[in-house]
Amino acid sequence: MKGKVIILVAPSGAGKTTLAKRLFKDFDDLKFSVSATTRPPREGEENGIHYHFLSDEEFQARIDENDFLEWEEFYGGKRYGTLQSEVDKSLKLGYFVLLDIEVKGAVNINEIYGDECLSIFVQPPSLEVLKQRLIARGTENEETLALRLERAKEELTYADRFDRVIINDDLETAYSQIKQAVLEFMNSN
Repeated sequence: MKGKVIILVAPSGAGKTTLAKRLFKDFDDLKFSVSATTRPPREGEENGIHYHFLSDEEFQARIDENDFLEWEEFYGGKRYGTLQSEVDKSLKLGYFVLLDIEVKGAVNINEIYGDECLSIFVQPPSLEVLKQRLIARGTENEETLALRLERAKEELTYADRFDRVIINDDLETAYSQIKQAVLEFMNSN
């Protein structure tokens, strides 16, 4: 059995990580695609488990070899990307591969995999709610908060390019809708 791809996309602070963690608890045949990054590991993160931590040179070499399905550069020049080999390995084993990636990369991957891909955009109820969630996390200074909100405005313009748009104004309702979409996709031919 060949697996399929599930993409979960959202602006930072919209609840994507929380929703993804719940999916993994409920679906044994769901596998996380470990992204590559040039940022240094945070405390408790392990190479190959949380990310594939690469030097700038290693990352660039992988770009030059067309090893990425998608990649993007973020604040401070740090790059993140999805390795084709990581996804293909899990698909060949029959897993449903969950990608937690950025909007533009998700649009490209959705086009690559077509009917073998379910793309879900998790949308905050409003930019003001998103701002309050980011502030409550306590991880942003004024500059990064402004950058994230500006990026979120741009990302929201892509929502209509996804198979499903789920508004996360209530976590339980949003999760129920995502779980139902994933179940339907997994059970489809």
